[in-house]
Amino acid sequence: MSVQSVERALDVLEALAEHGGAAGLSEIAARTGLPYGTIHRLLRTLLARGYVRQETDKRYALGGGLVRLGGIAESMVGVWAQPYLTKMVELSGETANLAVLEGDFVVYVAQVPSPRRLRMFAEVGRRVLPHSTAVGKVLLAGRPAAEAVAVFERTGMPRRTPRTITDMTGMLAELDLVRDRGHAMDLGEEELGVHCLAVPVWDGDRVVAAMSVSGPAERIDALDREDLAEGMRKIALDFGNELSPAP
Repeated sequence: MSVQSVERALDVLEALAEHGGAAGLSEIAARTGLPYGTIHRLLRTLLARGYVRQETDKRYALGGGLVRLGGIAESMVGVWAQPYLTKMVELSGETANLAVLEGDFVVYVAQVPSPRRLRMFAEVGRRVLPHSTAVGKVLLAGRPAAEAVAVFERTGMPRRTPRTITDMTGMLAELDLVRDRGHAMDLGEEELGVHCLAVPVWDGDRVVAAMSVSGPAERIDALDREDLAEGMRKIALDFGNELSPAP
């Protein structure tokens, strides 16, 4: 049985998130369908607990109280991901990673290494720009095109290797390809000699994370890419269902 006031408070927080973290009262009302009086009461409670703050322009924004919860939740997601990443290692023989988008950066939050002596490592907690990584492409392919463009304009898409895509037209075409085929590739774009395949983790209709396998180029290229991607998508789907089980 749901508790209406809790559901409505979550609706308000999600409305703020969908407006980039800050919104006016009318925008919250339009998103939630709640009366202004109800929104005011909910916001007073959220303000008092630090989960919302009020800006100088009278708009409401997500508050610092969510940072602590988010940090703990992110560490727990890494724990929950371990058995699924292990399945990806078993499927591919290569190192498997879980990554999320934080601001303009991709952050690696969990990893299970390959059992092979020569293997790839992406240090947990490492932050990289999204344009040169398979996980970054997957994460931005799951966002509206305008949001991806804004990220690329802010980062400038610096060249990491001669293979890095650094022009907007090429990158947007790459994201279209990722959406069409359901996976992304990094063919030495972040580091020469290292190839990576990534798939999205869905929470309903949102991409909330990316899972990948990476290894020496010759070993990744020797795998059947379509079979590998299909197997990885099934594992990522199971993980997404655990993160947000259907009611």
